Amino acid sequence: MKVHFLGTAAAEGFPNVFCRCNACLEARKLGGKNIRTRSSVIIDDIIKFDYSPDSSMQALRDGIDLGSIEHLLFTHTHCDHFIPEDLFCRVEEYAHGLEAPMKIYGNDAVITRSYAELGIYGGNRLAFQLVRPFRPFTFGDTVVTPLPADHDRNETCLLYYVERGGKRLFYGHDTGWFPEDTWEWLKDKKIDLAILDCTHGFTGNNRNSGHMNIETVLEVQREWREQGVINENSQLYVTHFTHNSGMLHDDWEKAFAPAGIRVAYDGLVINV
Repeated sequence: MKVHFLGTAAAEGFPNVFCRCNACLEARKLGGKNIRTRSSVIIDDIIKFDYSPDSSMQALRDGIDLGSIEHLLFTHTHCDHFIPEDLFCRVEEYAHGLEAPMKIYGNDAVITRSYAELGIYGGNRLAFQLVRPFRPFTFGDTVVTPLPADHDRNETCLLYYVERGGKRLFYGHDTGWFPEDTWEWLKDKKIDLAILDCTHGFTGNNRNSGHMNIETVLEVQREWREQGVINENSQLYVTHFTHNSGMLHDDWEKAFAPAGIRVAYDGLVINV
């Protein structure tokens, strides 16, 4: 399973283009892994999680053909993850040489808003599938199970457990400490790669709500180890960082190195 991190920042990007805090000023000066766009990941060149406002730029930066994306899985409708208007560029007369439709998966709000924006134009270029927590859906040899997140009480925000090619991926943001039903479902599963929300740095709360922080991620790792969900071969990556943490890339790496947790950055490609 090939995993390509397109973006690794929270909603405002890192640096925030309007901000003059020390972290943003230093990130601009240092560049490199400290420059983060809004979060998204592509799996095996055909599965994409979320469509951020930076998606077009990310594709150009990393030499990605977004026309190859067959499945687009949305976690929720916050604007750093969900810009359905941009998908208008995939419809006929705007994009050429595409044969199969791209399928859009998501909760009620995702499907309602996507169809309102795109349904009349989608034709054979876009298809829509409503998904529900704990109800698996399949395409090819891939089985995907949506799971509830703790992120926004006004929306059924989703996490995803993906089984593909003999590997198990957990896509775990945006969320704080998982809801109990999610913990219960995961406790007898195995994870080869987990991608976890770590929006905040050290906050003194190891069971944060809404978004995770360093303490929350370390607590999740401990719980999963005790339950046997992960083992010494499992990989954990953190992403979705805010500049309000005051932490640059090297700071995140120092914080997580003792636990063996890896810090994602824009353009990172790994194989599991």
